[in-house]
Amino acid sequence: MSLNKALESVDGDYIVAIRRELHQYPELCFELPVTLSIVRRELESMGIPYTESYGRSSITAFINPDCKGLSIGIRADMDALPLTEKTGLPYASKHPGKMHACGHDAHTAMLLGTGRALKAVEDQLTCRVVLIFQACEEGEESGAREMVKDGLMDQVDLIIGMHIENWLEHGTIGLCPGVSMAASHPVRLEFFGRSAHATLPQSGANALAMAVKTYTGIQAMLATRMNPFDQYVCSVGMLSAGSTDNVIPDYAEMKISLRTFDLEVQDFILEGIREIADHAAREEGGTMRLRSDTKALPLVNDPQVTRQVLASAAKVVGEDKIAEMPRKLSSEDFSFYLEKKPGAFIRLGTRNEDKGCVTLPHNNDFMLDEDALETGSKVCVQLVLDKMGDAPH
Repeated sequence: MSLNKALESVDGDYIVAIRRELHQYPELCFELPVTLSIVRRELESMGIPYTESYGRSSITAFINPDCKGLSIGIRADMDALPLTEKTGLPYASKHPGKMHACGHDAHTAMLLGTGRALKAVEDQLTCRVVLIFQACEEGEESGAREMVKDGLMDQVDLIIGMHIENWLEHGTIGLCPGVSMAASHPVRLEFFGRSAHATLPQSGANALAMAVKTYTGIQAMLATRMNPFDQYVCSVGMLSAGSTDNVIPDYAEMKISLRTFDLEVQDFILEGIREIADHAAREEGGTMRLRSDTKALPLVNDPQVTRQVLASAAKVVGEDKIAEMPRKLSSEDFSFYLEKKPGAFIRLGTRNEDKGCVTLPHNNDFMLDEDALETGSKVCVQLVLDKMGDAPH
C-alpha cells in the first residue's frame, strides 16, 4: 500500500462503530475497565504494541516503535461525565448517571481509527507515532499530569490533541494560535467554628457566617482590586453549612472555580481569597483551611506546530473550512503536555443543525455529527505524513 492510500484507509464506519460502543459504557475519572478493555482489544487486533506504564488507567501505543526519527504523539481522553443521558439515542448510556457528554468517546474512536490507518503503512513511515489514550481529563485530578510525571513526554518530540467542537460546523477545523485556554485552579475553603443552640449564638462560632463574609469579601475584591483588563473567572459554585434551623453550624465548606490566562493574576486572586477567608474566620472566632491545586495550566499552542497543523488540515478539508478559534476561559489538561514539548490542540467541527447536533458539551442532551469523525482521523494521518521527514527536536 502506498502512502497515498493511508488517507483512503481511514474507515469512517469503523470509527463510528467504536464510538457508539464506547458511548454505551461511559466511565468516570480513572475507573475505566470497560473502556480500557475496548482499547486493548482494538490495539491487539491491529497488532499495535502498547504499554500501561505511563499514568493510571491509561494506555500508550506505538506505531513504527523502533524508528529513530521524529516521534509524534497524538492524544485522546477517555473519561465521561456524571450526567444522566437524555438524548434518546439507540446507543445511549447503559451506565445510569454517567454519560459521554464531552465527546471523549469520539476522541478515543478517532485515535483508534488513526492508528488503524497508519499501521497499514507502518513499513513506509519514517517517523514513530505514539498513540496516547488518557484517563481522567474531567475529574478533580489530571490524567495528563500523571502521564507526564511518569515520563511520557520523553517518548515524543511534538504532540497534538483533537477535541470535538459544536460551535463549529461539521468538518471544519479550528485552532487558536498561542494562548488558547485558561489555567484551572480549583479552590476549596473549610471553616471551623463551634456549634451552639440557635438562641445562644454568642456561645458558638458560626462557620456559616465565616463563609458568607468570605463570599462577600471575594466579590468586593473582584470589583475593586482587579485590573479591568485582566481576563479571569472566579466563581463560587458551592457553599454548604449546617443541617437544621436551630443549631449554629460549626463547619462550612466553599468551592471556587478559578481560571486565568496569566498565572500572576491567578496567584493574586488566590492570595486575596486566603486573606479574606482567614480574616472572616478569625473575626467570628474560628479558623479556616484553604486547599488548592492546579488542574490545568494555560494552554499554549506552539506557533510552528499550529502552522503545520493548519496546512495539513487544509489538504483534507480545504482552506474554506479552516477557522481561527477565539480564546476560551475553559481549561484542558492537555496543557501539561505542552509545558514539556511543542504541540497544538485542534478543534473538529461537529455541529449539524439538520441532525439536531447543536447542544454544547456537558449537557445531558449533547449529540455530535458522527460523519465528521472520519475527517478528524484524516487530519491526524495527514499531519503524520507531512511531518515524518522532519528531524527530531
